[in-house]
Amino acid sequence: MIRQPLLAALALASAAACVPDNSHLDVYGVANGCYAIADGDDFLVRDGDSYAFSAEQGAATPFFLRPSDLGTYLLHDPDGGYVVREGDGLVRQETLDSDITLVQDGYVSGAEWLLEPSSRKKDRFQLRSKQDPTRLLGSDGVVDKERKGARIRLEPAEGCAAPPELSLDAEGAVTRTTFEDGELYGIVDAHSHIFTNFGFAGSLYHGSPFHPLGVEHALHDCAIHHGEMGRKDFFGYAYDNGGADGGSLTSVITDLVVGELEEDNHATDGYPTFTDWPDARHRSTHQVQYHRWLERAYLAGLRLVVQHATTNEVICDISVGAELVPGRYDCADMVGVDRQIDAAYAMERYIDAQAGGPGKGWFRIVTTPAEARAVIADGKMAVVLGIETSNLFDCYLSPRDDSPACDLDHVREQLDRYHDRGVRVLFPVHKYDNAFSAGDGHGGFIELGNVINSGYYTSKTEDCPGLQTVFDDGPVQFKGFLEPRESYQLDEPPLDFSGIEDDPIKTLLPYFSELSAGSVEGEFCQTHGLTPLGEQLIDELMQRGMIVELDHLPQRAYQRAFEILQAADYPAVGTHGNDNRGQLYDIGGISFRELGRCHDPQQKGQSWRGYQARLDDTIAAGLHPSLGFAFDLNGFAGAPGPRFGEEASCNVEQVDPVSYPFTSVAGDVTFSEPHAGERVFDFNTEGMAHIGLFPEYVEDARKDAAGDEIDALFRSAEGYIQLWERTEARAAAHRGE
Repeated sequence: MIRQPLLAALALASAAACVPDNSHLDVYGVANGCYAIADGDDFLVRDGDSYAFSAEQGAATPFFLRPSDLGTYLLHDPDGGYVVREGDGLVRQETLDSDITLVQDGYVSGAEWLLEPSSRKKDRFQLRSKQDPTRLLGSDGVVDKERKGARIRLEPAEGCAAPPELSLDAEGAVTRTTFEDGELYGIVDAHSHIFTNFGFAGSLYHGSPFHPLGVEHALHDCAIHHGEMGRKDFFGYAYDNGGADGGSLTSVITDLVVGELEEDNHATDGYPTFTDWPDARHRSTHQVQYHRWLERAYLAGLRLVVQHATTNEVICDISVGAELVPGRYDCADMVGVDRQIDAAYAMERYIDAQAGGPGKGWFRIVTTPAEARAVIADGKMAVVLGIETSNLFDCYLSPRDDSPACDLDHVREQLDRYHDRGVRVLFPVHKYDNAFSAGDGHGGFIELGNVINSGYYTSKTEDCPGLQTVFDDGPVQFKGFLEPRESYQLDEPPLDFSGIEDDPIKTLLPYFSELSAGSVEGEFCQTHGLTPLGEQLIDELMQRGMIVELDHLPQRAYQRAFEILQAADYPAVGTHGNDNRGQLYDIGGISFRELGRCHDPQQKGQSWRGYQARLDDTIAAGLHPSLGFAFDLNGFAGAPGPRFGEEASCNVEQVDPVSYPFTSVAGDVTFSEPHAGERVFDFNTEGMAHIGLFPEYVEDARKDAAGDEIDALFRSAEGYIQLWERTEARAAAHRGE
């Protein structure tokens, strides 16, 4: 009765004894190293358009191991080829397919290999295909059983060639992390959209901040999304040429019927030539925060970034439905939000992988002020996750058939879910009306989008409270849709745009007279503000110590939100620069703006006058004496312009341009002229074309500052974290703790 269990136990013990302890093997430390791959006495060598193991040691091919994720590698040979799994064989490819080139969501390249400690031989690794983890590199190609997999050594080699990558154009390393008084040293960008390309069904916005297969895929030619010469980039064209605020919008809608723009829009080539993009000031649908550019900004002192997931369901539906762009997944706002949160963690892993292992990278997602302090003090960049989208938590003003019942229980469940995912900053509303509040009333394309999204006529009035908000005031640009209503939510919306996703042209054509009726001049604001559920949302955010973004609230909603926050003594932020004439500072909050761009020798630098006024506001309110930036890059918001050249708008002659080399304010990094592949950027005449020109922006400001004024800029990360700490303290009081 005891014999069988005893034999089984002995068998298990024997099997366990045969498994080598390879826990000491480092699958991360070989990142970006040069190695020959050996299996016993054989070495992996190139064999024409393939690879095979050979006993000729002198013929061993050296491979550069470029990480595509933690513990996952591309094997790149000296002549530009990659080891690629194809069926049961190995092939050599110099040009790889990817989810970008194939427009295929979820595609995994056969060039990605998982490096794992061998389970069968001490001090040996195995290479497993990421494309199909049941397949391993074997001595005769690709095999399906671990016992057949090659047990490899990685022997240091010479003669490797690294895969393509952008240069940093910077030398040195971060050494200064605090001021002498112990406060953190670093600048905040309080409003950023690094991962916008993962919104809009993954297609309308082109270019990724990183890609597992490298820069050739991250910053690929945009014709795949925008068509030849950008003729299918309708939204980019409309926005960049004033159509987003009216203007050419009607003609763009006419072009939608044809299926492409009447004239060339932009050159589409990306890496390595970059003829027309990146250009944050003129090409709003192209990536300007590639990870190497962001790293260059970090080296210049950017140490805290608030990353907002953003997208726009209506713009996406029209673009995908009209077959202008090839949607890779659903256009729904929260689908895009989830993708961007996933991408943020994936990029953290990717940068860790380049640095040699988990936690070693400079890009660190944080969820508490204490974590942020520790990360910045360690000389790295702290990243805070936020959400800025219209149909937050799928809480539409007009519920969809498949949307959840948007009540307090749903809101609490969603807040808990996204808090668990690391989100700490949130806009209750963005652009469009939702179940929490009327949108901010922005005109043009957005005004039309609000009508389509909600199924309601535009509800605006000239009887306004007079608050200073971001976009709420201004003319109604589609007077054909202007019809104020007494109740914010009706039993049934009066307009039906339910077909917009399947056939946008057919859905819009019945409303052509309303679309072409012209505008109504005057100062208008939204008739409605926060709903009862919107007030509960503000309360739930305070319960969790989350940071409330007030910009994008229309005047009436802003007024009510401020009353709620003031009663709770709870601070908030306005990262589009709105403080309602100092009201935000009264509750311990802060707002953010860019520096002016012109240096005026007659009046202390123009670029510092506005900054200094804001600094005085913070001091007068008893707040931390600091002020940072909120660039809104990748957020269809433009970027700081130049002081020199044809596009400069300065009233006086400008002197003292940025020149090279220059040293960071901290003195720890030296910057040279910035490149992107074959293109050289001139900050003096182009402005901040992408985030990688942040060092030039700070250097230009330093030339205009007086004395130690620049220190206040480098105390802005500290100031934001102090605000975050106040929200957590007030949350505890709000919960009665």
